[in-house]
Amino acid sequence: MSNKCNQNSCGCGVTSVPTAPLPGAETSINTGEGVTTRYRIENMDCPTEEALIRNKLKNFPGVTGLEFNLLQRTLTISHTLPSLEQVEEALKSIGMEVGTSESMDELPEVEKTNWWPLIVSGLAALAAEIIEMLSVGHHWLTLLLALVAILTGGLETYKKGWIALRNRNLNMNSLMSIAVTGALLIGQWPEAAMVMVLFALAEVIEAKSLDRARNAIRGLMAMTPESATVQLPDGTWGEVLAKEVVLDSIVRVRPGERIALDGVVVEGSSTVDQAPITGESLPVDKCPGEPVFAGTINQAGSFLFRVTAVATNSTLTRIIHAVEAAQGSRAPTQRFVDQFAKVYTPAVFAVALAVAVIPPLAFGGAWLEWVYKSLVLLVIACPCALVISTPVTIVSGLAAAARHGILIKGGVYLEEGRKLAWLALDKTGTITHGKPAQTDFKAFGSIDPEEARSLAASLASRSDHPVSHAIAVAAEADGVMLRDVTNFSALAGRGSTGIIGGRVYRLGNFRLAEENGFNVPNVTASIDTLERQGKSVVLLTDDTQPLALFGVADTIKESSRDAIANLHRLGVRTMMLSGDNQHTAETIARSVGIDKFKGGLLPEDKLIAIESLQGNGGTVGMVGDGINDAPALARADIGFAMGAAGTDTAIETADVALMDDDLRKVAVFVQLSRTTSAILKQNITLALGIKAVFLGLTIMGHATMWMAVFADMGASLIVVANGLRLLRK
Repeated sequence: MSNKCNQNSCGCGVTSVPTAPLPGAETSINTGEGVTTRYRIENMDCPTEEALIRNKLKNFPGVTGLEFNLLQRTLTISHTLPSLEQVEEALKSIGMEVGTSESMDELPEVEKTNWWPLIVSGLAALAAEIIEMLSVGHHWLTLLLALVAILTGGLETYKKGWIALRNRNLNMNSLMSIAVTGALLIGQWPEAAMVMVLFALAEVIEAKSLDRARNAIRGLMAMTPESATVQLPDGTWGEVLAKEVVLDSIVRVRPGERIALDGVVVEGSSTVDQAPITGESLPVDKCPGEPVFAGTINQAGSFLFRVTAVATNSTLTRIIHAVEAAQGSRAPTQRFVDQFAKVYTPAVFAVALAVAVIPPLAFGGAWLEWVYKSLVLLVIACPCALVISTPVTIVSGLAAAARHGILIKGGVYLEEGRKLAWLALDKTGTITHGKPAQTDFKAFGSIDPEEARSLAASLASRSDHPVSHAIAVAAEADGVMLRDVTNFSALAGRGSTGIIGGRVYRLGNFRLAEENGFNVPNVTASIDTLERQGKSVVLLTDDTQPLALFGVADTIKESSRDAIANLHRLGVRTMMLSGDNQHTAETIARSVGIDKFKGGLLPEDKLIAIESLQGNGGTVGMVGDGINDAPALARADIGFAMGAAGTDTAIETADVALMDDDLRKVAVFVQLSRTTSAILKQNITLALGIKAVFLGLTIMGHATMWMAVFADMGASLIVVANGLRLLRK
């Protein structure tokens, strides 16, 4: 959450002090763009309420943005208003209730459904139908039972419908209220009652479907235990609530326990099931220095770990927040459905009005017959199935991906993935393990080999590049002494430089050596030999000559070949973009079956390569570590961050974060995207198809109101169940 503040500079030179918002609201500064206030709207359960609020506030003076989260029932308002009183009054005027909550980051509890009013309503409607049939005509008891059914089962619908009509909003509540009232006025009492009962039942079922989607996220939250065994200041051990454990505390984990917080193992060893975070099928060995994550399950061993993130900032918590934020972003299909519903509902209402009036006036038709047909059209006009199917499907897809260790940052990327045509891949840490080891060393000229290794290791130890790290580790293992380095500087895509003993030394690739005018034939021959073996070559030079050469090799992950093969089966072409030399890039690319490769690239060169792929058409993805490849990841249509578990930067900046180092999950993401897209299309086709069929039946006089609402309820059930299928995949 953003930091809470008491005042805000509106950007117009006037300092505003927001008044205290209603209980259940949270206010924070959004620098340069005004204040953002977040409300918990207790009765915002579905897109109908969202549309009502959006229409009420979108043109409100001083309101600059609205963000909805149906799972949390929260509304975030960006504004430049000195007071929120008018906004809160506007929310009250459309029946929205701002409730209190101890934590806005917690999902609202699932409310128990009171079935008695619906049962009474259903029995009354059924009795009205029976009496109507037995009496062969109208009866005062039929009307009484119909009114009981409508009032017990549909009073809330009437209330919402009146609010919508008062605000010139033709939503499903207003349409149903008009249809039921019209049926009462023309004497169709039992049918009016049955329509209201069926609609109320459909509303309950849809609310339960959103609860199912909430439970998918709630299931992630439930994986973290509420308490942990913590070492107290006096050295004893005690149970402490996880949310109260502070950084650097020492926590003890027994065999079979769930880990409560993120941390680093300091004593003991075990294996840990990390599937809740990374989706890995096999337990991972943990020993001192290894990270552990909240929500994962310890196996047979026991160990102590030092807490590195408080409960509100654990990797699992960030995953949950990211999924919740992602479902709040409107996917392309959802935007289409919302726009379509805005046109569709008023259009059908106009057609229904024309059906009621034109045939009797122009052709002498029976008023009651054509008014009845128009009421059936109003029931058909409800865009319920169409509107509810998209968010349920998107949330189900996002939650299913999170279960498999794939964190998708919005519905737009979930849908865009199906169109992936090219995937660009970084080499180190993506295709290879990213932990290269020094394999070769050769000194040139008269320099002492140990002196050369000491100089190189002194520079390498100051760098965070994996190749430099390999040189430093090899030197440490052999007991090579390090020297003091001054004026150290990392040279992006080339290497590093620094002053040792008053002289300038450089440690880097052949490009760095060339830039400084070194191109000695015997050195070039040695470099060429190592590069043809797929090894990275690092040169140590001073101001006058090359001093030594180091060969470093990285190993290919076993999963990389399968990952590339899976992508090819899905029709996705691949290109490797590497900062290593062309020979190394070619060796690695050919060994895993990559279509194209480019070596010797700087970060800006990778950016250009991505742009060239985009020029060929189709969606282009980029897989990298989320930090060094930031320009290319940002330019790609979909940026994939590898090994994002515990990495704040990757989780926050990537479009899709793969929570472990398994490249095969890109293919899983593409397949999930295609399945999600197929389900969205199925749902839209089904919802509109059913309405088209009943439109024809209505015009021909074969459809009744209760049949129409039953079909609409059935369509809603089918599309929701179809969307929830993703949770089982």
